[in-house]
Amino acid sequence: MDEHYEGPIPKRRRKKKLRLGRVIFTIATLCFIAAGLYSFIQYNAGKSLSKDNGINPGAFKGDAVDPKYTSIENYLLLGVDDDGSGNSRTDTMMVLSWDKSEGMIRVISFMRDIYADIPGYKSYKLNTAYYLNGVQTIKDTITGMFGVPIHHYAIVDFKNFESIVDIAFPDGVEIDVKKEMSEKIGVTLMPGKKQLNGKELLGYARFRADAEGDFGRVARQQEVISAMKDEVLRPGMIAHIPKLAGALSGFINTDLTTKDEISRVLSLLMKKGADVETMTVPIEGSYSFNSYAHAGSVIELDIEKNKAAITKFINMQLD
Repeated sequence: MDEHYEGPIPKRRRKKKLRLGRVIFTIATLCFIAAGLYSFIQYNAGKSLSKDNGINPGAFKGDAVDPKYTSIENYLLLGVDDDGSGNSRTDTMMVLSWDKSEGMIRVISFMRDIYADIPGYKSYKLNTAYYLNGVQTIKDTITGMFGVPIHHYAIVDFKNFESIVDIAFPDGVEIDVKKEMSEKIGVTLMPGKKQLNGKELLGYARFRADAEGDFGRVARQQEVISAMKDEVLRPGMIAHIPKLAGALSGFINTDLTTKDEISRVLSLLMKKGADVETMTVPIEGSYSFNSYAHAGSVIELDIEKNKAAITKFINMQLD
């Protein structure tokens, strides 16, 4: 420029600065979209693996949440060996009590041979209640005998349980098998720490051909619950959650909507601080064995002793 030029000095064009905040927002948005797309694809992939579960549990009306215990939700969990008729007996009967304020999951297992007062019917073994009139009848039986409020239910066929395990834990679930097991479980398990697939894990949970009988089987079912929870907390598990949620929506029969199912599955699986405690009904020293022509060999129990134990276990005053 001429050193004698006295006209206006031209302005330099400023380069636009790349704002850090805008970059972070853009990256975060893209990550959110990618995560959502991945979850959607995986959820549908899991759902496509499931099929009609063939279970017809009948109508269900859960109890209202007690205003004094708003943080506690109780789920009736049933495992059935379904023959397609919908009238199968329940081999596994649990109440999962989830205390969200304490971060506690408490599981109560009910022995299937408990001699139970079934509303509208004669007294039979507890596992007959579902066979007689579906999920509402077994819910009413447990609530009527022990006073436990039940808010929701979930039923899984044992074949579907195998598939759920294989989808959720493709490398298996670690179990320390204490003895050789093979009789009436469809697999042979040898002693030692093993990574069990779905079929093997189900066989482990159902085995009862030893001196412990059903008491041993219930203990192993509780062990399986704890082992599965431990597997959930392993690094990398979060990637399987959307696919698992999709599979559960087809494999499991429940009163929850799909949205509720996903929400609860995610909440339970992501709650890494949650501990699992277990108990078995009847408790020690509260039962005897008997036999009836119409029901066979049964377990008769002291209702009040067991009710008191449940009250203490789930921190709820039962009616």
